[in-house]
Amino acid sequence: MALAVVIFLLVIGSIVFHFVSPWWFTESAAAWDSIDNTILVTFWVTGIVFILCNVFLAYCVFKFRKKEGHKAVYEPENHKLEVGLSVFTTIGVIAMLAPGLFTWAEFVNVPDEATQFEVLGQQWQWQYRYPGADGQLGVADTALVSPSNPFGVNPEDPNGQDDIIVNDPVMHLPVGQPIQALLRSHDVLHNYTVAQFRVKMDLVPGLMSTLWFEPTREGTFDILCEELCGIGHFVMRGAVVVEPQEEFDAWLATQPTFAETQSQPAPNVAAGQAAYAACASCHGQNGEGNQALNAPKLAGQQAWYIERQLNYFKQGVRGGEGDTFGQQMRAFAGMLADDAAVRNVAAYIETFQDTPAAPTVTGDIDNGYDIYDRNCAACHLDNGEGTWYTDAPKLTGMSDWYFVTQIQNFRSGIRGLHPEDDYGEQMVSMATAMSGIEEINDVAAYINSLAQ
Repeated sequence: MALAVVIFLLVIGSIVFHFVSPWWFTESAAAWDSIDNTILVTFWVTGIVFILCNVFLAYCVFKFRKKEGHKAVYEPENHKLEVGLSVFTTIGVIAMLAPGLFTWAEFVNVPDEATQFEVLGQQWQWQYRYPGADGQLGVADTALVSPSNPFGVNPEDPNGQDDIIVNDPVMHLPVGQPIQALLRSHDVLHNYTVAQFRVKMDLVPGLMSTLWFEPTREGTFDILCEELCGIGHFVMRGAVVVEPQEEFDAWLATQPTFAETQSQPAPNVAAGQAAYAACASCHGQNGEGNQALNAPKLAGQQAWYIERQLNYFKQGVRGGEGDTFGQQMRAFAGMLADDAAVRNVAAYIETFQDTPAAPTVTGDIDNGYDIYDRNCAACHLDNGEGTWYTDAPKLTGMSDWYFVTQIQNFRSGIRGLHPEDDYGEQMVSMATAMSGIEEINDVAAYINSLAQ
């Protein structure tokens, strides 16, 4: 008797929760109402079956409970019941599948007027490519990928010269226009998902997958990777801005073409040396650093990373509230007039001889290895040398005290929370792998051991 009541109350509670639940579809921002309708049909079909089965179960538990003098009857076959259940099940399955088949037929037929763009997923970031004036995307190949050509666009393909390159996790789309996304991955399985667009698709290495949608509502929406792509999966975030056509066109006009990214003049090392004179007073003539002035070692660090950090200081992305020494760097970075000056200084710093910094931090190297191997090595590599591919700077042989300070800054929100600091935002999450100063020191001690 009690079990029958519990089963019945479970059914009633499930129905009530379904209708009053705060967890429901987020508001749609694309013309895929058929997706929602298909899911609703599935809810209704499975919901009705759930109710009928459990109410029937509760009835049987109550009706045929053990009673004195009552004997169960064994009936191995009931053709009428079997036929009825088969027909009922068939109708239910058809009701669930048919709407999905119609929706899939619409999904695989891309409108002729749809505009194409490309989404590139890699551990653990998003990048985008749009066709230029010719309306065609150039051929790309992973064999051609390099720091200056992250999409691997074939420089010999004339269709790729005017392609618009967006090396940033934020993309833009015009509202009210059908869009076809071409999806590529350079490494492992990823999945391009915007919940408000209702459609999603895997990015498969070596293949080009596609999906299409028509944005119907302006706004900024999160891009997620819904395929477990490695340790940084949960921080592989991006955004899509849906805006009027004229605003989209204005934004697109500010992005570089592939030809422009390949035609930047080589940095002027001599000019970088002259500009570095202002840096030498703190960081040393040879970039050896000075802990007393809170100036980290620069010698040995990759030029692309130095360029990014100098630009972050210039733009106010770094050196905000609470970052006292970073605020000093904002003033010095502001002395570099333009991007060319930043590249010149970074190129000059790259000429310094890389002598490992003297260790100043001690800790449990074995524990540091365990933490580093589980959390840091995926981006910064096993040897701590870092790589442009995952936007991870070199750690080995650099200033250990500076590593400790920056991890603490990430953990406390002093660094990495600026809206434009896309890669710092990832480090805010990853820094929590170290529970406190003791474990931070352990990791620093292990990194020091790599240099030895």
